[in-house]
Amino acid sequence: MAEVRLQEGESLENALRRFKRKVQTEDIIKEVKRHSYYLKPGEKRRVKQALARKRARKKNRKEGSFAKDVRRD
Repeated sequence: MAEVRLQEGESLENALRRFKRKVQTEDIIKEVKRHSYYLKPGEKRRVKQALARKRARKKNRKEGSFAKDVRRD
């Protein structure tokens, strides 16, 4: 759990900024979203494969290659 203590002479805005940064680096928001509802194993696998395809397309765009998107649907 992210914990930030207010330092002496520090404004609340600065402490809040440090807290937000700490939450972001610890991926707390991502974990909360992931555990907010149950995904069946097959559904989890489909989501994982879709994200992998998305990353591959993005990588291909950056590299400039125009390889076909291979799908097993």
